[in-house]
Amino acid sequence: MNFSADLAVAYPELILGVGALVLLVWGAFAPKMSMVIGAAAVLVLIGAAVAAATQPFGNAFSGGLVFDAGAAFAKVAIYVASAVCVPLGQRWFARRGVHNFEFPILILIAALGMGMMASSGDLISLYVGVELQSLALYVLAAMHRDDAKASEAGLKYFVLGALSSGLLLYGASLIYGFAGSVVYSQIALAVHGGAHVGVLFGLVFLICGLAFKVSAAPFHMWTPDVYEGAPTPVVAFFASAPKLAAMVLFARALGQGFAGAAVQWQQILVALGLISVAVGAFAGLAQTNLKRLWAYSSIANVGYALLGLASGTAEGVQSMLVFMVLYMIDVTGFLACLAALSRKGRAMETIDDMAGLIKEQPGIALAMTAFSLSALGLPPFSGFWAKVYVFKAAIHAGLGVAAVTGLVGSVVAAFYYLRLIKVMWFDAGAGATDKPPAEARVIAVALALFTFPVVMAALHWLDPLAATAARAFGLA
Repeated sequence: MNFSADLAVAYPELILGVGALVLLVWGAFAPKMSMVIGAAAVLVLIGAAVAAATQPFGNAFSGGLVFDAGAAFAKVAIYVASAVCVPLGQRWFARRGVHNFEFPILILIAALGMGMMASSGDLISLYVGVELQSLALYVLAAMHRDDAKASEAGLKYFVLGALSSGLLLYGASLIYGFAGSVVYSQIALAVHGGAHVGVLFGLVFLICGLAFKVSAAPFHMWTPDVYEGAPTPVVAFFASAPKLAAMVLFARALGQGFAGAAVQWQQILVALGLISVAVGAFAGLAQTNLKRLWAYSSIANVGYALLGLASGTAEGVQSMLVFMVLYMIDVTGFLACLAALSRKGRAMETIDDMAGLIKEQPGIALAMTAFSLSALGLPPFSGFWAKVYVFKAAIHAGLGVAAVTGLVGSVVAAFYYLRLIKVMWFDAGAGATDKPPAEARVIAVALALFTFPVVMAALHWLDPLAATAARAFGLA
């Protein structure tokens, strides 16, 4: 394959890379046009999503970059989720007198890294994609420079992220040393029939590094503090697209590179999944800050997705993809509600702040109720169908005990969602709220409608698309 053909496979990445560079130069010369730059960034992301949905499949750069049905599915979801977060974040910063043209550009760079993660064909592109995404996220966490908590969140994320990068590199070096290649297809030949002890050690380090990126317990220590300190729209971005990108990277690396060692890595994923569900469910009970609460909720939900992936089958990967897409909608919508709410100019971020919200902001309160009911898995909301997919795949793979344990964790976590609903609907009001901004209200209501009833129709096309994408990851 020649260089021009390689570039054609990387068309979505080229759109994002060139778009980010052009907007960066534009912003440097016209920093006051941040809103226009943000609108242009949304168009770039939409263009990349269209390219990912329409371009032919293929491999590039000696197998380092792979574009197949799995990559196409993930990229479209990632780019659309990123596009939603751009106006949400820009308006949030503008209301606080902060006009950063860098914000949408960092979203583009992070999306570029996530696209590489979804298309990685070897350990080098895996690491480059992870680091490109992570470096942008570190800056986004500390974007609100006048807020001490945001600066603290960015620093904590950076320091702990460096640790996870070290784990990734060490694992990759061990795998290369014992398997003799960094390309997934060559690694698969080396571990056919089971992983050598050296490769297995490398795989454990690799999984630990990726577990940090998805905030799976016990590698979740950064998540509550970073979520609490980072700006709310940035948290909405953290909790959505990067999670999907890392889970797709999990599926591709394990399915295409280590399918022969499935029995070995399944045990690790089951343990990570169940620990994440337990930590997310029980630690969330003690939270009063809603961003910290949803941090623990995200830890638990990553645990459910890992249980689907631990099935080691195409059905398990399909369940993970459906789960992550539906989860992204829930968490983005809920945090859009938080971004829209304030009282006398002060952000409303605690459970007590939501007292009597149904009387002050009935539309936002109804949307938050829908997202909470969906997150706890109440039928017929989207979160219920997401968990049905995951538990069904786990049971079919012989992981019935793990599925039942996950279900118990879901019942425990229901308490903190129901507590929030009770406070919004039945407690006395805490005072008049400020008028919610239009863009956050529109995003919240639109995503709430998706959780029900739109999801009932959406599953008819999401299910076959996820099934097609899952078959591309190399698991039977």
